[in-house]
Amino acid sequence: MAGCFGDDGDDHPDPITIDDDKDCDHCTMAIGQHPGPVGQAHYANPEDVLDEDRPAQFCSSLCTYTFTFEQEDAGHEPEVSYLTDYSTVDYTVEEGDDGLEISNHLEDEAFADVGGLTLVVDSEVEGAMGSSMIGFTDASEADDFQAEYGGDTYEHEDVTAELVMSLM
Repeated sequence: MAGCFGDDGDDHPDPITIDDDKDCDHCTMAIGQHPGPVGQAHYANPEDVLDEDRPAQFCSSLCTYTFTFEQEDAGHEPEVSYLTDYSTVDYTVEEGDDGLEISNHLEDEAFADVGGLTLVVDSEVEGAMGSSMIGFTDASEADDFQAEYGGDTYEHEDVTAELVMSLM
């Protein structure tokens, strides 16, 4: 599992800004049209994964993990994967159509390497795919978020395909 989202070295591509109308590479939903954390995965040979020379981009943390686990099973490990880092953005939690939703952030500086995130999983706050995995580089901010909105905290290395599938 340690290699499934790339190594921990600093020699990897930087995150990119995701276009508002870009479709998710896993579920095809328009990324900018939905709330919650978004993600991206950078592969050394992206054409082998996407048939295009670009990072894979996702509407949710669940799609990010699902796609990356599937690609790892096919022998394609990313150099690095990023999720929205809610420790570095000015986020909002608001009442949406189906409950509480957290804002999305598509700009490159909003992302952090998944290896450095503490994830609040299955809280009352939803993202694009309903249940979400909301990441924070500051573990105390993750604890504060969990205290307010429930859920469980996980480190990246503790996330499994089974956990992700249980949220879908």
